[in-house]
Amino acid sequence: TRYPDDEYRLLKETIARHHGCKPEHITVGNGSVEVIRTLCHTVLDRDMTYYVPDHTFAEYELSARLTGARRSADEVHANLSFICNPDNPSGVLLSKEEMLCRISEYNQDHILCVDEAFIDLADPSQSLSDIQTEGLFILRSLTKSFAIPGIRFGYGIGDPELIAAMEVMRPPWTVNALAESVALSAFSKYDDLEYSRTIIHREKIRLMNAIETCGWSCSKARANYILIETGRSSAYITELFCNFGILVRDCSSFGLPTCIRIAVRTIEENNTFLEALLKVIACLHS
Repeated sequence: TRYPDDEYRLLKETIARHHGCKPEHITVGNGSVEVIRTLCHTVLDRDMTYYVPDHTFAEYELSARLTGARRSADEVHANLSFICNPDNPSGVLLSKEEMLCRISEYNQDHILCVDEAFIDLADPSQSLSDIQTEGLFILRSLTKSFAIPGIRFGYGIGDPELIAAMEVMRPPWTVNALAESVALSAFSKYDDLEYSRTIIHREKIRLMNAIETCGWSCSKARANYILIETGRSSAYITELFCNFGILVRDCSSFGLPTCIRIAVRTIEENNTFLEALLKVIACLHS
């Protein structure tokens, strides 16, 4: 019945305590997409450049392009660069050591945005969220970890000067009262994710073994999804799975026209996927 606290003091204190930093290092948003938009509009303009890797989340490119900035192939010297870790759509996770080596190569005036939306379901020990250095911005999302995408809550961790500028750019009351309440509750449940990671890993290995037995190849995914190279049109493969009641991600939008992505779900749901997989393979061989 009341407007949220637009400064989100309690929420930022909770997030900061979880990551071992201070509230002034935290910005929040209506999902990580809004945080990406706010970051781009805060740091980029028409005279600047950005770097986005090939075959990754399309929102980085769109948000940066909307500022009028130009895309650059030079990751190190662009004004703003994006890295998704674990990667989307492959699920491959770079180690903390690899990421720190990468950061050391950037210019002093450069900002690196590391999207860790899925790291809590992969290996949170590899997160850079405890690294407080100028030019590093960490993007996080509770909605992935706790399977609540409809809540729309994301947040960022960065240098206080950058965060202050983003907070000015951020629309007021961007996180509604219900989302704030759910987010506060979720931070008290983080220990439960250890069990989730155990089940995800076990099921992922089972799925990958079955998929590769069928002749397709899988990415070395550490996240709760797998990129699959089918060697056939992903649109056609997606249609076949749909005919058997399974929705898979057509990865042609990532520039991968023969790949699909699947989620690692419950044991029962994974069994249903594997049944459909055999039917799809049979169709391809008929």
